[in-house]
Amino acid sequence: MRELLSSFYIIQYILLIVLFLPLYTQSLSFNYSDALSKSLLYFEAQRSGHLPYNQRVKWHGHSGLTDGLQQGVDLVGGYYDAGDHVKFGLPMAFTVTMLSWSVIEFREEIAAAAAGEYQHALEAIKWGTDYFIKAHTHPHILWAEVGDGDTDHYCWQRPEDMTTSRQAYKIDKNNPGSDLAGETAAAMAAASIVFKELNPHYSHLLLHHAQELFEFGDKYRGEYDASVEEVRSYYASVSGYRDELLWAALWLHRATGSDEYLEYAVENADGMGGIGWAMIEFSWDVKYAGVQMLATKLLLKGEHQEKHYPVMKQYKSKADHYICACLGKNNGSNVDRSPGGMLYIRQWNNLQYVSSAAFLLMVYYEYLTAAQQTELSCPDGPVKTDELLALAKSQADYILGSNPMKMSYMVGFGSRYPTNVHHRGASIVSYKESNGFIGCTQGFDDWFGRHRENPNVLVGAIVGGPNCQDRFRDDRGNYMQTEACTYNTAPMVGVFAKLNRLAQKPAHNKLSQTSYSFRQM
Repeated sequence: MRELLSSFYIIQYILLIVLFLPLYTQSLSFNYSDALSKSLLYFEAQRSGHLPYNQRVKWHGHSGLTDGLQQGVDLVGGYYDAGDHVKFGLPMAFTVTMLSWSVIEFREEIAAAAAGEYQHALEAIKWGTDYFIKAHTHPHILWAEVGDGDTDHYCWQRPEDMTTSRQAYKIDKNNPGSDLAGETAAAMAAASIVFKELNPHYSHLLLHHAQELFEFGDKYRGEYDASVEEVRSYYASVSGYRDELLWAALWLHRATGSDEYLEYAVENADGMGGIGWAMIEFSWDVKYAGVQMLATKLLLKGEHQEKHYPVMKQYKSKADHYICACLGKNNGSNVDRSPGGMLYIRQWNNLQYVSSAAFLLMVYYEYLTAAQQTELSCPDGPVKTDELLALAKSQADYILGSNPMKMSYMVGFGSRYPTNVHHRGASIVSYKESNGFIGCTQGFDDWFGRHRENPNVLVGAIVGGPNCQDRFRDDRGNYMQTEACTYNTAPMVGVFAKLNRLAQKPAHNKLSQTSYSFRQM
């Protein structure tokens, strides 16, 4: 009898934890302004090239100063995508598109968050677009990659010491890459909107490149990883190029207002999968959910011709599918969840999908609210639009520490965060402290394998994050979880800015009126 009572109390205790853990995680509050500031700082740590006088990440120095020299072109600049030193064009362009989208939708919120952050956001975008201008050396030529992933991954060096190959690879009309050209066109079109009033000349230049790249990608069609085989093991274009062409067309329509780009997105909606693919993922590779969101904005605002209505309505139905899947209200076809409530797509670098989902949820909430729609129809029943906002917040809070590990997955934020990030520059003593050359094998022997925290904090980086059971191992060799990427952090710029604004207005704060329990999902 005593054993039965003991088991009964244990079961009760477990049930209490399960019931009240969501309430506990909701009670946590975060400094979203600080998170925004740190997220923008991270991009300075990922810069390649000759760093400016106002560089804030002091442990990072000039690097890649001869990029493109072998090919007779200036490819100095841009971003390293993650913890290595290859400059991959596709994820870099997606990063810039998402940074630009954040500024377009949440310009006022970013400016109000903290002094100087709006300028830092513009600088982060321009560091990428300046590089894209260099990389687009001819209407039908775009340099796709600098460096070789295979040789780079056999070496553990600081970027200032690089001895690995800086071979550059391009796409052209004989070796097409419509996905890369399309994403770069989208990035430059979106950035042209950002700079339209601040720097009209630069905005016009970006738009010119965007239009040329879109025409190039559409005329000479093909996947870029068929032309640049070296990228296949790292950023293969699994979704193909059709989503990027639709994505670019809608960004060009938003930048120019020209009907020809909207006509393109409508006429090719079926053939290119825009109204055929119902997605539960939005990422550097798969853009369909983003395409569907942009089309839905046009529909909700009435910025389309009557003849376009049937297709635009189908775009919206697919956007709704993505949102309902994230909310767990999609008749079984939902995004998986970890026990702690994290949206879960796949094992490798899952937080990239969490951050992009949080952004789309936040943006869709804004679009529906502007159209005075308070409900969204999901297969499992109507959903209040406030639930989109609450889910976006729950995912942002999960990243910042409201999770079973009680760990912030944004480096440098909070009291507990990953200290063994899989990142060459952060894991080796700063070049400014010790400028002696460190070779490939020496880097592995002396720095990669040592069981001590990184000497440099990669502030603002969002790492790959935990597995489907909310478990995370902070180990430099555990690159699936501890490597950070630019496209993990980029979508969160807008999310943090919006959450910060909402937190400052409690009287009108929808979050204070909307309880959100992981048990309902």
